[in-house]
Amino acid sequence: MNAISKLAIALVMAAGAAAASAQEHAHGGHEAHADEQAAAPTLVDAEVKKVDKEAGKITLRHGDIANLNMPGMTMAFRTKDAAMLDQVKVGDKITFAAERVNGAITIIQLQKAQ
Repeated sequence: MNAISKLAIALVMAAGAAAASAQEHAHGGHEAHADEQAAAPTLVDAEVKKVDKEAGKITLRHGDIANLNMPGMTMAFRTKDAAMLDQVKVGDKITFAAERVNGAITIIQLQKAQ
């Protein structure tokens, strides 16, 4: 193989390696991608403060929501299923799990506390 062919092969290989490195850096590599995924939702204790069936929302005084890095507070949530609102009334103690769904924090699981 002549010197020009060897140089051409070396340049192509170097360009490919640089492109792969740039792509990995831009996407954070496989390990970083796994870290970006949200933590699995955990059950949180709460008290029902308001049920607004017309708006499809429930207001809860809740503890920390670890998977959303949210401290305990009182706030209104959307529910994944409107039927969840029929299961509870103001004053009920519940446990729930929430996730971000289309940018909104949404209750994906709800049950009365035992």
